[in-house]
Amino acid sequence: MYYENQSYGVMQPMNYQYFTLVDPFLASTLNSLVGNILIVQTTKDTIRGKLREVKPDHIVLLAGDSTFFIRIQEIVSIMPD
Repeated sequence: MYYENQSYGVMQPMNYQYFTLVDPFLASTLNSLVGNILIVQTTKDTIRGKLREVKPDHIVLLAGDSTFFIRIQEIVSIMPD
């Protein structure tokens, strides 16, 4: 996306900064549970599966043959199975 600089008549790129809030304690706890079966309650559903990976903004949960990418901000609770 570009905007025109009125004083020079030159097209300049618009700069955006994206950020997400990361809870280091939650991320550390989740990392210690990788490979375990968890029950993850989100704002929309509850999923039971194996925790495969933890990223700063989401987790990867394998439930049966399906892989779920769940945003950490959508997680309500986590319980080991």
